[in-house]
Amino acid sequence: MSPKRVAVARAARATATPVTDAAASGDPAAQTHAPLSLTQARALHLHAQGLLTRPRKRATRADALAAIARMQLLQIDTIHVVARSPYLVLFSRLGGYPAQWLEELLAQRAIFEIWAHEACFAPMDDYLLHRNALEQRAHHWAIRNARQHRQSHGEQIDRLLAHIRELGPVKSSDFEREQRGSGGGWWGWKDEKRWLETGFALGELMVARRENFHRVYDLSERVAGVAVPGWDTSVLDAAQVRRETVLKSVKALGITQARWIADYYRTKPRLRDADLDGFVDEGVLRRVAVKGWNAPGYVHADHAAALAQAAAGRLRASHSTLLSPFDPVVWDRERASELFDFDYTLECYTPEPKRRYGYFVLPILVRGRLVGRLDAKAHRAQGVFEVKALYLQEGLDGDEALAADIARAIDDCARWHQTPTVKLTRCRPAAFAKPLRSALAALG
Repeated sequence: MSPKRVAVARAARATATPVTDAAASGDPAAQTHAPLSLTQARALHLHAQGLLTRPRKRATRADALAAIARMQLLQIDTIHVVARSPYLVLFSRLGGYPAQWLEELLAQRAIFEIWAHEACFAPMDDYLLHRNALEQRAHHWAIRNARQHRQSHGEQIDRLLAHIRELGPVKSSDFEREQRGSGGGWWGWKDEKRWLETGFALGELMVARRENFHRVYDLSERVAGVAVPGWDTSVLDAAQVRRETVLKSVKALGITQARWIADYYRTKPRLRDADLDGFVDEGVLRRVAVKGWNAPGYVHADHAAALAQAAAGRLRASHSTLLSPFDPVVWDRERASELFDFDYTLECYTPEPKRRYGYFVLPILVRGRLVGRLDAKAHRAQGVFEVKALYLQEGLDGDEALAADIARAIDDCARWHQTPTVKLTRCRPAAFAKPLRSALAALG
């Protein structure tokens, strides 16, 4: 580390407010002295994300909405070798639930789709924030491409909007594709698909519902317009949007370093500790020390009680589950490495010969630790959940207790997929296969 960065880190640590049992009363002004351990910081993060403990009751549709609101954003991806990512992210937090709830919440206008971190579901309660954040996301590739496309194809897009206004919602499949080779940019989409996506990215269109996971587009006035008062007239200035985005990010993360905040909503630039001084002075954020970090952590004031519990060692992770590659816990590689000592790279878009672990690799969360990853495929017609390969973290002791936790996580996921037969092909280390197979058999 350069002398300049060392000096900055020392200054940041000097301003951090350590936390101990003295804060257990919940008084934010309590004077404390001991920094959080990394285990305590992880527990606070997982608590905020809804991954600290195993669900205690059967989930309801309201629980699914609450889980999305807790995360703020639920990233969308279409790969479905196991469940598509948004369904899997909810499963990790809710346990078994009917997957159609997500589509029902969308059709009921309880949630909506937006370009934020990437394409995401978000609570409709946050619609005004996202609508007013368009300028702050102008750098995002989807917004940038949409603006360029709107400028070059405005007349065609206007005709498409008029078509929707007159005849109602449409899917891209409603338009026949002219065969003209491999097509242009945006994954070779046909023109109408690009025009629909342009209108969606710029807020002229919204996703009214999904049919077999395909978007059905309608005018924003017929989606947000029936759910959000002042949907097109309420204005939030840039400072207010920035403030709300920062606070929501910190709240969703539970505890975070300043440099990790911007990635949650894909804003720019990265924040520095000095950028958060005003929030700390105001009392809406708390600056805390974490052992091993060369920068302070930040905790939202709404998590004051959880912070006190974590500091007292009473916030304990007990949940074991499989995570989506697009789960907020791992979507920031730097954060996952710092918090969990887990170097995670998404390999589904990497050419097969260059993959290290597999196509759709699921991180394994066990009682507050990311202990490994598995490459899985759900064979629904055969009722088989295939674990092509499972890799423990290097140096991890694969004992019977760990095998039991991982087996239960795999079994839960397999049964939710309606693929209750688990087929384990390969383990690393190889010796872990025997206790894992025994644990899986005991659950059969």
